Amino acid sequence: MSWKLARDGHEVCSAPGNPGMASLGPAFDVAADDLEGLAKLAAEREIDLTVVGPEIPLVAGLTDLFAARGLRVFGPSKAAAEIEGSKVFCRELARRHGVPMAEGESFDDPDAAIDFARTIAPPIVVKAEGLAAGKGVLICRNHAHAAEAIDDIMRGSAFGDAGRRVVVEEFLEGRETSIFTLADGSTTVVLEPAQDYKRALDGDQGLNTGGMGAYSPVPWLGEMRQRAVDEIVIPLIEGLASEGRTFKGCFYAGLMITAKGPRLIEVNCRFGDPDGIVLMPRLASDLGELLFAVAEGSLGAQKVTWRDEACVAVVVASGGYPSDYRKGVPIAGIESSDDVVVFHAGTALRDGSLVSSGGRVLDVTALGATIDDARARAYETAAKIRMDGMHYRTDIAKGVQ
Repeated sequence: MSWKLARDGHEVCSAPGNPGMASLGPAFDVAADDLEGLAKLAAEREIDLTVVGPEIPLVAGLTDLFAARGLRVFGPSKAAAEIEGSKVFCRELARRHGVPMAEGESFDDPDAAIDFARTIAPPIVVKAEGLAAGKGVLICRNHAHAAEAIDDIMRGSAFGDAGRRVVVEEFLEGRETSIFTLADGSTTVVLEPAQDYKRALDGDQGLNTGGMGAYSPVPWLGEMRQRAVDEIVIPLIEGLASEGRTFKGCFYAGLMITAKGPRLIEVNCRFGDPDGIVLMPRLASDLGELLFAVAEGSLGAQKVTWRDEACVAVVVASGGYPSDYRKGVPIAGIESSDDVVVFHAGTALRDGSLVSSGGRVLDVTALGATIDDARARAYETAAKIRMDGMHYRTDIAKGVQ
């Protein structure tokens, strides 16, 4: 988003930022969860619009604090952001408003959760209720594995406070996609869809991650796109409003397109990574004007236009991710061009040299006339990057029809 805002001619500063964002404008050493520090920074710098990227400050109530200080901000309130902050709340909201989703239940007692898991034919999905950096969803191959996962989450605190409650669900078969919308409390605008890849390894093997790659558009989605909007996205946004939690910001619905139609998997209260990343190079409209309109409640006056090109993003991750991995590993070989941008995620500068600082380190993002063209450019660039132990999936956007 910082890259796109800068491309559209806006002055950008970031907090805390990373080396990629710092190349676009000043970066300030204020943590994303330091709400008071961020409000002070926005006031002192006379920021016209604060764009909140990650979920943690939204769930903690940054938007409410900014509103109380008279500071303009893009992102939902704490009450509306609970739809991402609590998978239990999201599931209960969906149930109340007739949104199709996987069969399952929520639990605060591990024994009851294990007993229920035994009634579901494997594989079984176990979700920690709270925020776990995209790693709180486990797909369990059998009942014993599900019991172990529930025990690890609830008794072993594998995800800390995020695992005080769990959701246990059936595994949905189908194709996954992400539907993005902008909502200002009265107008909802549907953006282009994307598909991301959650599992760590080729062929959708390995552990769940925050996302290992994505592409847009999604040519196979067809009429299911409108069904997903009508049956899932709009009922959830309207449901939040009817319960006094009006949503203003980016509403991201993660879906599974099954043989019976679209089913809800998750909701994010912000642009996701990397599926949100592949929208930015394709967006022809001024991102700043759109986000400002959401904050001001004037989205209905905006027109959203898109470039014809496809976009593919490949995530370069640290060795061992999403399990244990090293930080501070030197990075070299990054090349960008008009059609290929290497976005920084988990990077830092150490003694003037670029090093890794997280599990997902870089998003190699490319435009092309077709998905295959964009894919080829992304992988050609990824192959030039050098970082000890790095890995990335080699099947992102492969064979998309």
